[in-house]
Amino acid sequence: MKSIRVIFILLAALCCRSAVHAQEDYRFDIGLGVGMTGYLGDANNSNLWKNPSWDAEVLFRYILNPRFNFKTNFYIGQLRGNSAQMTDVFPSHENYKFSTLFYELGETVEFHFFNYGMGETYRRLKRWTPYIVAGVSLTAWTVDSKFGAAFTIPLGVGFKFKPALRWNLGLEFLMKKTFADRIDGPALNDPIGIRSSFMKNTDWYSTLTFSVSYEFSKRCAVCHYNEPKKR
Repeated sequence: MKSIRVIFILLAALCCRSAVHAQEDYRFDIGLGVGMTGYLGDANNSNLWKNPSWDAEVLFRYILNPRFNFKTNFYIGQLRGNSAQMTDVFPSHENYKFSTLFYELGETVEFHFFNYGMGETYRRLKRWTPYIVAGVSLTAWTVDSKFGAAFTIPLGVGFKFKPALRWNLGLEFLMKKTFADRIDGPALNDPIGIRSSFMKNTDWYSTLTFSVSYEFSKRCAVCHYNEPKKR
């Protein structure tokens, strides 16, 4: 009886372990993040971290496969700048200081350098991976009681680590090019009289965000195969 009991316990443990490994594949991922922001524009043209501020993020991912994710995210944060800290001067010799509250809704694609996840060894999954990310977003802001909005292109890199099944830790740095010159306030809209272009006289900002996320909606725990009947 003792031997049968030991065998039964070992079989139960093996089944539980197999079930855990079979449940690693999920469709979606949801999480929260916090971090810091930087700004490059008319009030700061050299040092991205001259006047850092804060950001918070809500994210939702569709996990296509271990290499590709599609992420929808919503940011809220603050940008700050002070032209008095620059070596350059404006034609009017005036100094401008601003604080902007921004809201960003975006869609990005993440490409993992390694097959990311936990589970079957034949898939060569790794619990960590660096990745690159790109996408498009809409950013709205308020500064000096003025409202503005513009399309934004986020580009960046990140790093993910899976401390446990279904849980993810991430650190992501994004540079975001805005198609506007007003995120730092109406007074800094083309203050040097040079027509805006893709790289000149438009505002950029960055987010460096640490996130925690949780996967859900199991894709397929057991795949059944029905052999076709022979005629």
